[in-house]
Amino acid sequence: MDTKTAYTFKELQRVLKERSKDLRIEFTSLTKREKDILAKTVKLSEEVGELANDILATMSLQRKSKLEAFDKQNLYEEFADVVIACFALGIAMRVDMDRALRQKLDKILTKYITDRS
Repeated sequence: MDTKTAYTFKELQRVLKERSKDLRIEFTSLTKREKDILAKTVKLSEEVGELANDILATMSLQRKSKLEAFDKQNLYEEFADVVIACFALGIAMRVDMDRALRQKLDKILTKYITDRS
């Protein structure tokens, strides 16, 4: 496949369909835990997207219909959803979230602040 060729959407669709087996990631060997991690990763992405939508609404950068339906209380819920989804993924990945947060905050408060000076 020539990556420098300009494709129409129809041609791109045809090429991707023809090469789908070459591009496919095989999930047949995933364990139950790995499937859980994958699902939680997708969930976290979904929650971050919903938070981004609410942030845009807060800044009046959404289309009119979304702005009319926006409730600022939902922004709080979306922040909470992101934190909960992140912790759920951390648990699935067997990450000690307390340790991870402590170490990262320490790094931010020392190295990153020093780098800014």
